[in-house]
Amino acid sequence: MSPFEPLQLPNGQVIANRIAKAAMEENMADARQAPSRQLKQLYKAWADGEPGLLLTGNVMIDRHAMTGPGGVALEDEQHLDSFREWADVARAKGTHFWVQLSHPGRQTMANLGQQALAPSAIALDLGSFSRLFAKPRAMTQEDIQDVIKRFATSARLAEKAGFTGVQIHGAHGYLLSQFLSPLSNHRTDRWGGSLENRARLLLEVVHAVRAAVSPSFCVAVKLNSADFQRGGFDDADARAVVEMLNPLPIDLLELSGGSYEAPAMQGEARDGRTLAREAYFLEFARELAIIAKMPLMVTGGIRRLPVVQQVLDSGIAMAGIATALTLEPQLLKHWREGRDLNPQLQPISWKRKPLAALATLAVVRDQMRRLSLGRLPDAKTTPWLALLRDQWFIARRTRQYRAAMTQSSR
Repeated sequence: MSPFEPLQLPNGQVIANRIAKAAMEENMADARQAPSRQLKQLYKAWADGEPGLLLTGNVMIDRHAMTGPGGVALEDEQHLDSFREWADVARAKGTHFWVQLSHPGRQTMANLGQQALAPSAIALDLGSFSRLFAKPRAMTQEDIQDVIKRFATSARLAEKAGFTGVQIHGAHGYLLSQFLSPLSNHRTDRWGGSLENRARLLLEVVHAVRAAVSPSFCVAVKLNSADFQRGGFDDADARAVVEMLNPLPIDLLELSGGSYEAPAMQGEARDGRTLAREAYFLEFARELAIIAKMPLMVTGGIRRLPVVQQVLDSGIAMAGIATALTLEPQLLKHWREGRDLNPQLQPISWKRKPLAALATLAVVRDQMRRLSLGRLPDAKTTPWLALLRDQWFIARRTRQYRAAMTQSSR
């Protein structure tokens, strides 16, 4: 199967090729948490490269539950025109454009001033960095039902704005992933305990989203193949959850891994396993492809066309590329022309792993900001300088966010 062959999804929609721009957190909303002019320019640059699918970074279902102060939120029609412009820009060449819907749960920064919600009142364990995150409150039944409703509402609004699908984020240690993990979910009610109970929220969200949109609108799920922590959600759990998802009308299942505590999505594990330098999660995906009834997509470290081909030859329907497209947004066009490009950043091997993870994100966001301003990427960005710039930007946006939340509560 060629990477440039089309893919027909279960709902009948066709994706033009087998390569997706995977989700990355852009942190580029305007002061109202709506898509900014820079964010639209960034997606124009990616759309010009003609991937089959563009996935947004986190789009939050609740502006009071943000992964960062510069995140986009879609919870009502207040800024729907701006979302329409975003969709129009990215879809100008026929590319599918899906909104990644997310709730951070306990992965909420403390300085945002919001109460973090989680399955159980268990804080993140990041050593000296733990204090940066809000102490979570265990969710009530009303909280859980509100989250389900919000996912459905945001999906309906995404379709109204002209996007062609949504991806429900059930990975990377965000709220739905927290419910799946026995390390963060200690509940004794119908939402905790057995894996069937821990998976209930994800399944309920899928049902609610599918019911809120038209049959031709794509509904995808992002799931951890494992969270790479001893005693956590593992590959056997992932296999069981895929079997639970099989009967549902899901058009694409993306497999990833990790969380803030164990950033496997950046190639780091905390359970002793060594991850490959490219296609981190392919080994797990091969096993799940045998039982999955929906098309699978793998993301994590992919940056070379031969690796994309290896992914597809393993029975996976799509390959997701992230960081490499911040360094070369025209990568697919170059591959089509026979140029064997391999864009990559130098790994950051600082002793303090959480700080290295933050620096890696900062370098990637630095490339995105350059693209959003019509500038060329710079793979030689100095990590500490990118981190300083990113922290300054986050601090400024945090002040804006807190002021806006204070104003809206009056």
